Amino acid sequence: MYVQRPAAVLLTNYIENQKFAPQSKLPAERRLCEELEMSRGELRKALSLLEADGKVWRHVGRGTFVGTRPLGRMDEIAALSTHTNPAEVMQARLLLEPGIVRIAAIQATAADIERMRLCSKRKDASVDWHTYERWDGAFHQAVAEGAHNTLLLTLFNALNTVREATEWGRLRKSRLTDAHRQRSGRQHLAIVDAIIARDKDQAEAAMRDHLKSVHKALLGSDYEVDEVVAIDDARVTG
Repeated sequence: MYVQRPAAVLLTNYIENQKFAPQSKLPAERRLCEELEMSRGELRKALSLLEADGKVWRHVGRGTFVGTRPLGRMDEIAALSTHTNPAEVMQARLLLEPGIVRIAAIQATAADIERMRLCSKRKDASVDWHTYERWDGAFHQAVAEGAHNTLLLTLFNALNTVREATEWGRLRKSRLTDAHRQRSGRQHLAIVDAIIARDKDQAEAAMRDHLKSVHKALLGSDYEVDEVVAIDDARVTG
């Protein structure tokens, strides 16, 4: 478990003392900064910490809410996990996330980029698998939110819900090596550097290389090979 920074502690205490009901909306960031006497940057880092820990969730354009993100129809989406597998999930991620990061390289704000850096740093400092996995997911979530495209973010969340409902976790836990952790850390930094440089082509390439590396580490094969097999299987059954 990470050690909360003072700003995160203040925000946690504020939420508890104000007795916000689950799913209630927090005040605007400007008001929170005034009430908690902290800078906008400190507040956003604190929000990132609490969000990764499931204490708050954020909706682009609507604000920050108390508790975990509601499922809504996500329970129906999660049911798709019984009809798919980790290989298909990786194929979908490889089609969606490089396009998202391409937009993030144009749209991401300084606060978005700082949150990506924070998530990457927390992931690399993790000492147990569950914490590592949480911050790894938070990094990809931060990139998706950095694109500031509500429809793409909804698609990303839907795909992420299916991913979490598959046997992905078992694969990740059993095949995550120190070498993979180090390589993943470097790849995350390459993605952030490309976004900082506003180089959409490099950002897209960095994300694709990262996801291909994850695909090979988890499934023991290259993405292109699995893609060809999937196409051939479709032709046979079609």
